[in-house]
Amino acid sequence: MWLYETLYPDVKLGIRGKLIYKKKTPYQDLRIYDTRRFGKALILDGTIQTTERDEFIYHEMLTHPPLLAHPGPERVLVIGAGDGGVLREVLKHAIKKVYLVEIDNEVIRASKRYLPSLNNGAFGRDKRVKIIIDDGAKFIQETKERFDVVIVDSPDPLGAAKVLFSRKFYRNIFSVLSDKGMAVRQTGSTILQPEELRQNYRLMKQVFPYVSVQLAAIPTYIGGFFSFLIGSKKINPEKVSYEKISKRYRKLKLKTKYYNPDIHFASTKLPTYLRGGIGK
Repeated sequence: MWLYETLYPDVKLGIRGKLIYKKKTPYQDLRIYDTRRFGKALILDGTIQTTERDEFIYHEMLTHPPLLAHPGPERVLVIGAGDGGVLREVLKHAIKKVYLVEIDNEVIRASKRYLPSLNNGAFGRDKRVKIIIDDGAKFIQETKERFDVVIVDSPDPLGAAKVLFSRKFYRNIFSVLSDKGMAVRQTGSTILQPEELRQNYRLMKQVFPYVSVQLAAIPTYIGGFFSFLIGSKKINPEKVSYEKISKRYRKLKLKTKYYNPDIHFASTKLPTYLRGGIGK
């Protein structure tokens, strides 16, 4: 059968595959397809979240830039990311504790069963990991913990996820970050969702002294370049030297399929249409 993503009313992405799992959870419609070209694909409310074939691009770009730009991250908070891809990449770093806060436990359960390559054992017995089933915005507002890096891996700003794209949410993130803390989030397609990047860049600039944009092309996220925003309290991500990033990358002996120090800096070079759009 054909799977057609329904995120955009006037644009379709179609992938042929077999539906192998579906469930209506209290929060969303969850489906997993098995496709020939992209492997298994996780679909939430008709929107492609990740596929086995190209997930590494997204998860590596959401994780390694802030964790390597920070001089010594020890405590990490991940909001969303129930498929385990971000958690897998975070655990490659010399962190002491990582909290993963996911509102829908069924995403974790289905991913562990049908998408084991994404988490690669990250949901196992690593004592550094603490899984919390809760609303990410609520957790941020109520926690007394402090974190060096906060990673927000949320769906698009629709339904329950809208609150994760608000100024209040960014202020709450700022309050739970340590002195040199950084936060990163995805902000959608620069062509099909231009307002998502512009609006969130503006909101984060009202909260964080430094905000940096990074880009990556992910085949199953249609619309050309996909964007990420890094907000930082004291460290300008764009001023961290190539030598420092390379040294940290080598010291950790990171095994990555997309990210490397060259990509780290190349991804911050913005085309003219984006520079004008965000006022850089």
